[in-house]
Amino acid sequence: MAALERLALRYVERFSTTRARLAEYLTRKIRARGWEGNSADPVAIAERMAELGYIDDRAFGEARASAMARRGLGKRRVTGAFRQAGIEEEDAAALVPAIEARALEAALTFARRKRIGPYAQGEADRPLREKQIAAMIRGGHDFTLSRRIASMAPGEDVDNLSREWS
Repeated sequence: MAALERLALRYVERFSTTRARLAEYLTRKIRARGWEGNSADPVAIAERMAELGYIDDRAFGEARASAMARRGLGKRRVTGAFRQAGIEEEDAAALVPAIEARALEAALTFARRKRIGPYAQGEADRPLREKQIAAMIRGGHDFTLSRRIASMAPGEDVDNLSREWS
């Protein structure tokens, strides 16, 4: 059991993680290496690491949401990443208002990266605009906002959109 706790401690030293991910990692290690002696409980070890303050799911979620917003990803992608990381619903729900507050900023970042709407080189025809909207939706953005950004003319002022959307 002490060896598994050392393994868990080494993992949380090296990686920002959640309780669920740590328990999953420990379970994989137990299966891969086999385990002699007392039965090990990866979930209990993960809970203990959280009690000691080595793991904080909400802080992990805040950092992940912030990083994803900087990359231009929207709410659906961020909340999907929360589910994948094993962040509990109450922690995820507490983070959603901050994600929604940055929705426009993240969408514009995505549009800038992909050269959509006001950041495009030239006017988009309908099939291209539909592809751009689809890309924004896959990026986790709201359909209405995606359509509005994709329909903007190249070089159009995004401040109008900021006033309109907020």
